[in-house]
Amino acid sequence: MRKILTLALSAASLIVAGTASVRAADLTTYSDEDTDQRNGVKIGYLDCEIGGGVGYVLGSAKEVECTFHSTVGKARVDHYTGAIRKMGVDLGFTTRSRLVWLVFAPTAGYHRGSLSGLYQGATVEATVGAGVGTNILVGGTAGSIQLQTVSVTGQLGLNLAATGTSVTLTATN
Repeated sequence: MRKILTLALSAASLIVAGTASVRAADLTTYSDEDTDQRNGVKIGYLDCEIGGGVGYVLGSAKEVECTFHSTVGKARVDHYTGAIRKMGVDLGFTTRSRLVWLVFAPTAGYHRGSLSGLYQGATVEATVGAGVGTNILVGGTAGSIQLQTVSVTGQLGLNLAATGTSVTLTATN
């Protein structure tokens, strides 16, 4: 019982920190010259719908459908499919989830399919009815295009998770 309480408190603190990061990111205004010293130029955002599923004690795997929306230059929309895999404590079920990432590039340019690749890191989630999770993921296409390192997931279900996570994205037509 003490381990579960400790895990729940850790999850709650990461969720609060992740929510604050996303709120701060949402408060900024975007322009063609909006840059970040570390990550480059903010070129858009990736909006992902995560399929429902059951988390087993050792992990889960769910399908992902994402849409990239450009915020720099000509409006552009690209679609991606993939999977999100979690290994670790993942108990319960979710009916649907949504994940939004800011997208950074070294310059304001974007090429179709640039977000394809493997992103790895960690996830903490707590859901009772409606819930949230925090993701810390890095990776992608040889470091040229990056997703915001910390992101927040909103979901419906009954779930508690603290896992190592990988997301694989593939461009679709």
